[in-house]
Amino acid sequence: MQTEFIVQTRGSRLYEFTAEIRAWLDSVGGDGLLTLFVRHTSCSLLIQENADPEVQTDLKAFFERLVPPSDHPSMSYLRHTYEGPDDMPAHIKAAMMPVSLSIPVVKGQPVLGTWQGIYLFEHRSAPHARKVAAHLA
Repeated sequence: MQTEFIVQTRGSRLYEFTAEIRAWLDSVGGDGLLTLFVRHTSCSLLIQENADPEVQTDLKAFFERLVPPSDHPSMSYLRHTYEGPDDMPAHIKAAMMPVSLSIPVVKGQPVLGTWQGIYLFEHRSAPHARKVAAHLA
């Protein structure tokens, strides 16, 4: 079974889409392994805590500090800057984090921990419609 999720973003932060995945898995049912793959080079996929929003805020702040915008003096060595000061740093962040996830599925539900959610981590400032391919085998 395959489908595609579209995650609408409005700037750099984590966007949870666990509910959409659960609904699709429930409609197809069964057991297997769900593979999610984001079809972009400037965002990532994460399984992360979904109980305390401060976790998401802190993750965003950490990665912004680790990889600042290209107009920051510490990033003056970057050459790919013509798409804006957030573009090359977004590619670096996506290279550091997963762009695919594998999640077990039992009886049409993802096997996640109590506080785990599935997120797209948008690394760009502008809004995007991010495509995530899903395959249940």
